[in-house]
Amino acid sequence: MARGAQGTRVTKGKVPKMPKLTMKFICRVCILAAGFWAVPTLAAGPNRARFVRTSIAQNLPADEAPAEIVSKSDQSEATADPQDKDAIEAGEMNPQPPLPNPPESILATEVTPIDLENALRLAGVQNPQLQIARQRVVESAAIRQFMAAQILPNLNAGMNYDDHTGVLQQSSGKILNVNRSALYVGAGANAIAAGTVNIPGIQWNLNVSNTIFNILVSRQLVRQRQFDSLAVRNQVLGRVAVAYVELLRTAGRLAVAVRVRDETRKVAELTRSYAVAGEGLQADADRASTELAKRNNDILQAESEVLQASAKLCQLLNLDPSNRLQPTDGWVVPAPIVPSPVPLSELVALGLLRRPELAAQRAAVEQALLQLRAQRMLPFSPSVMIGFSGGTFGGGSNLTNLTNQPEFGSFASRSDIDTVAYWTLQNLGVGNRAQINAARARLRISNFEQVAILNQVRMEVADAYARSHARFAQIDTAELAVRTSTKGLAADMLRIENHEGLPIEVLDSVRLLARARYEYLTSIADFNEAQFDLYVALGQPPADALARPVPPPEDIIRGRGGAARGPRGSRADESGKSKDNAPGFDPRQGGRGSKTSYGQGNRPTQR
Repeated sequence: MARGAQGTRVTKGKVPKMPKLTMKFICRVCILAAGFWAVPTLAAGPNRARFVRTSIAQNLPADEAPAEIVSKSDQSEATADPQDKDAIEAGEMNPQPPLPNPPESILATEVTPIDLENALRLAGVQNPQLQIARQRVVESAAIRQFMAAQILPNLNAGMNYDDHTGVLQQSSGKILNVNRSALYVGAGANAIAAGTVNIPGIQWNLNVSNTIFNILVSRQLVRQRQFDSLAVRNQVLGRVAVAYVELLRTAGRLAVAVRVRDETRKVAELTRSYAVAGEGLQADADRASTELAKRNNDILQAESEVLQASAKLCQLLNLDPSNRLQPTDGWVVPAPIVPSPVPLSELVALGLLRRPELAAQRAAVEQALLQLRAQRMLPFSPSVMIGFSGGTFGGGSNLTNLTNQPEFGSFASRSDIDTVAYWTLQNLGVGNRAQINAARARLRISNFEQVAILNQVRMEVADAYARSHARFAQIDTAELAVRTSTKGLAADMLRIENHEGLPIEVLDSVRLLARARYEYLTSIADFNEAQFDLYVALGQPPADALARPVPPPEDIIRGRGGAARGPRGSRADESGKSKDNAPGFDPRQGGRGSKTSYGQGNRPTQR
């Protein structure tokens, strides 16, 4: 047992009873208080808590209100619209911070328009890698010319003067005191005393086997460099095409980012209006404002990607990267190059026949084989030296003069012919054997490199083929996603206009539509890159190599034809155009455009 405040006995587990007059008074006070605070609170809707706190902060003096509340109230009042100030002061509207402003563009206003054809043409003229490859062809042609010129003699013209004073020894061993001098002028040089002209005027000095095989090897070197130049051209033009597609992709992403930002700003403004009017939560307005800020950052990121793609293309075209390149294509559409009916096995076989890397490696194998044959023939091949000299020679000696003074005269013409042939066994044959083994190893290395390149070509063709078909199949899926998400966003906006929900509910539809647009753009750009990669992997075959005969009409009617099919399985006509054109991506609108059939064989011009 316990007693209350006035001594009233309280039983455990029971509530003490109060007088009836006191209970009625308390109830009336509570009802009046609740009614007084319910009117402005209900007018504020879901934001009643913050509205009440702000109202209290505005009614309290500055020295009595909490600092946090006063600062937020002043900021909200300063940033509110002028026409809403009266309503805010009256407590009928909730003050809101301003929405994030669009970011300042980092793109230059001056652009250089360019299309794919001009980009490929500039790459064929100004790309430094391609120019290096061409100069290597010129170098190999000069090497071949030099090797072929080894069968021609060397021409030497000169003179020599010899003066000797002192003793000499004869072949019999007798010592003589001789003062002599000699002068030679003509073809050759270094003619002394009774010896021949040591430097002939016309001279052959060569090994027969080495000379012949060096000529053959130099021919294969020229062929290798030519195919290497074609391979570099193939790769450079492929990289230029992919870089142009990437530039077009970044331009499309920028257009999508701008459009998504505009849609997000519309949702943010609606959400802010609902929050100001008290029909929506302040948290929803903050979420929409944050989403708008993120979309502004997406625009800056897209502009950065545009500058990076432009600089990369400028590098390939040997242009100043300060000039921003702008693609002239207004639409991002699929660019089919290789017809879809061609099976993978035929494409692999075509790539093995057309790829210049394989042809260059075959020339390298021929070089290694010729070098092996040359080393095997070297011990049996003679080294030949042939020399011919002719000129004027004269001089004198003290032995022919009684006064013991040298005479310098008796000039007359002279000619010399010298021929030498010999065979060499290097290092008792061990050196020759080592060179043969080294040449055999180089031949095996060349064969293995050829196998490696062959496998690489197969892989590149198969990889590009798979990516091309996969990306093309993704285009329809992404296109359908864009259509459905566009309809969903339109339905949500209509529902919001009819006041059937909150604007924050539209934010998910905006996000889904943005993701669908990005995926649609990516699928088309990836398909174009895969097509260019496949065309490069095939060695840029001509159009007739990829053409396929049109099936008979009865086969087409029965469904057995081999005509190309459009994006949704629509059969293309004989001209290669699809019966129904599916929408493609328009970078200027961030939405759908016109897409051609995968079965078309329109190849870009590559000069």
